Amino acid sequence: MPLQIPPSLIIDGTLYTLLLFSVITWTIIVFKAWQFSRNSRDNRRYLDAFWEASNLEAAENLPAPLIRGPKANIAQRGFVWLTDLKETGGGALKYRGEPEALLEQALRIQTQHELRTMESGLTMLASIGSTAPFVGLFGTVLGIMNALQDISKSGSASLDVVAGPIGDALIATAIGIAVAVPAVLAYNYFVKRAKQHRVGLENFADGFLHIAFNSDAHARQ
Repeated sequence: MPLQIPPSLIIDGTLYTLLLFSVITWTIIVFKAWQFSRNSRDNRRYLDAFWEASNLEAAENLPAPLIRGPKANIAQRGFVWLTDLKETGGGALKYRGEPEALLEQALRIQTQHELRTMESGLTMLASIGSTAPFVGLFGTVLGIMNALQDISKSGSASLDVVAGPIGDALIATAIGIAVAVPAVLAYNYFVKRAKQHRVGLENFADGFLHIAFNSDAHARQ
């Protein structure tokens, strides 16, 4: 005999799946809200200190508490590249080419890394937002089928008999929508914040590149 899974078990599994989706959604929302808030604060503090520095060497030697956040990481990548260029004299293959273009590439790679970190988890929010209603609908369909089978066995089709089981089955769809709405709203909000951060990081990388090869930077080398 083929293995038959009770419909009630499948329905319960659907509801537990939606509960898991909800937990994941709110965990990501709380973490991303904290992450974006922390990055904004760290970027603002580092940016103020960086542009207040008298020269590039002073900017490189800022106090450790200020060297936090994505913009600080981009700057540190640039400082490491400039130091390696100075120490090796540009003899390595990775320094063959126009220094400005090579430094721009290094800064761009670090910028992309920071952006991937900020955007992590957003795909999960989008997936939950798009699939949760269908998971809830799946549970509703199974619930209605189960209810109709019970009604046929009872031999009664009165409103009292029909309304209760079908109403319970519709709860799965409601829960699916309730799970999807916060996920979709949070996804749209964090995508907008990520785009704003992207512009800020790219502008900072361009600014760093602009001052890295001015007279002061050459004097540093």
